[in-house]
Amino acid sequence: MSKSVNVEVSLAEVGGNQTRLIKKFIKKVKKERIIEDYLERSRYVKPSAKRRRKKILRKETARKLEKKRREKQKIKY
Repeated sequence: MSKSVNVEVSLAEVGGNQTRLIKKFIKKVKKERIIEDYLERSRYVKPSAKRRRKKILRKETARKLEKKRREKQKIKY
């Protein structure tokens, strides 16, 4: 099983604004990937499909990191 994650947001954290409270909570839930993990586990995924998805994600992350690295090199201080 995966680790359990507790996401909390207090009213004091957002200055008493309830709309900001909800937005901040949703943002934290997305960051922790709670809903995505639940949806992934709710149905069976073949091992080959898992590997394929991982491979695609690795390529995307590598592409993003390479783009950031190239942009960083172009900027001269």
